[in-house]
Amino acid sequence: MKFMKRLVWTLLPVFGLMPIFFIVLTLLPDRYVAASPKGRKVFVGKVDDRYVLYRNGRPFFIQGASGSTFLKELHEAGGNTIRVYDTLQLASVLDEAYKNNIAVIVGLPMPASVYRDYYRSNENVEAMYKAFFNTVVRYKDHPALLMWCLGNELGMTWKPGHYAFYNAYNRLLDMIHETDPDHPVTTTMPNFNIAQVLMIKYRVPGLDIISFNTFGKLKFLNAQLQRYAPLWNGPFLVMEWGAYGPWESETTAWNVPVENTSTKKAQHYLDMYTTQMPLTHPRFLGSMVFFWGQKQEITPTWFSTFSATGAATEAVHVLRQLWRKTAPDMDVPRLKYMLVNGEGARDNLFFRPQSVQAAEYVMEADNKAGITSVQWQIMKEDWYEDLKRKRPPVILLDTMTSAAGGNRLLFTTPLQEGPYRIYVKIADGHGNEATANTPFYVVN
Repeated sequence: MKFMKRLVWTLLPVFGLMPIFFIVLTLLPDRYVAASPKGRKVFVGKVDDRYVLYRNGRPFFIQGASGSTFLKELHEAGGNTIRVYDTLQLASVLDEAYKNNIAVIVGLPMPASVYRDYYRSNENVEAMYKAFFNTVVRYKDHPALLMWCLGNELGMTWKPGHYAFYNAYNRLLDMIHETDPDHPVTTTMPNFNIAQVLMIKYRVPGLDIISFNTFGKLKFLNAQLQRYAPLWNGPFLVMEWGAYGPWESETTAWNVPVENTSTKKAQHYLDMYTTQMPLTHPRFLGSMVFFWGQKQEITPTWFSTFSATGAATEAVHVLRQLWRKTAPDMDVPRLKYMLVNGEGARDNLFFRPQSVQAAEYVMEADNKAGITSVQWQIMKEDWYEDLKRKRPPVILLDTMTSAAGGNRLLFTTPLQEGPYRIYVKIADGHGNEATANTPFYVVN
């Protein structure tokens, strides 16, 4: 094994040929060995040809979400796991999760591999090592802890010049295993990437589980797993999945993504989980939907399953249906589309400053929920300012009851030229809401 590994790294710089690199890798055996169950709280075992995650001696299939809030609601919906991305307020998250019978995957954030100078600095690596060691020591015995996620989408590259990164990563991984043998370690990559999978397999052989963050490309995962099974046959998680990402969506003429209504996104959740998720795959350990809570990413509603005030979108009810195997809940607001002057987002809406426009929403024909309030907002959208991760200020806010305003709103466009969105939030008075938005551009 050592000779073959040395051969790989000798031939690669000499010939500079990717085919040679990967051909040699395929000749090496899969080094993954399931953890021993003896006395361990959480481990990956194998039953016949199937990998199984065990927790406290029992099989544990992950039905979870990424986030850190609404843990009581997650349990009520049938979820059993939450993934947090950092260690901020980790103690309170673990305690709240334990109270609600939720397991926690704890993220240990690291700079991506492209930051080579960072990993070449002994001072940086030592500081990170010390911080992670202290975290592992402090929380390794918490009963809510399920596993560690060492880095998120780090980029497990085959390119030369990343020895310092891999050395640092393996040192951290070894430290976690030695300090906390009771909990496995995973890491994530965007979608399924066979090159990165092979680099994990042979440069980070101690990693217990590989996890994929995948949205619109979830539909390809089953075929990819089957195609590359001879090269890698280890256990995996789908660590992020959900509404199609902004990078996968249609865009306007000014290059901003068009967001689906909350009802259409909920239908995507249902279709993706039932027809694309590798639920019967023998190496599949479970999945986590993105995002459980409210998150600003391009818009405040794109990935959010809850509003900032705690109202649940239709996606929450779909997840309950999937996880608890219940009948569909038809008593939540179901929104068909939103228009401005009779046109939709894909019609590229350009308006003059301070001009009066008419927005309206249309509910689905089978909507049974009563509407108690409708809230309209206009927010600025800017590619050059940091508004994609930071909630932009509300320029227009109009709240009205359905009796007073019906399904239409007359609004005056902003004075300043640039891109905006008009949002509508439709509440039923029972903690549920439907959302939609339409981008438009003010041209002076």
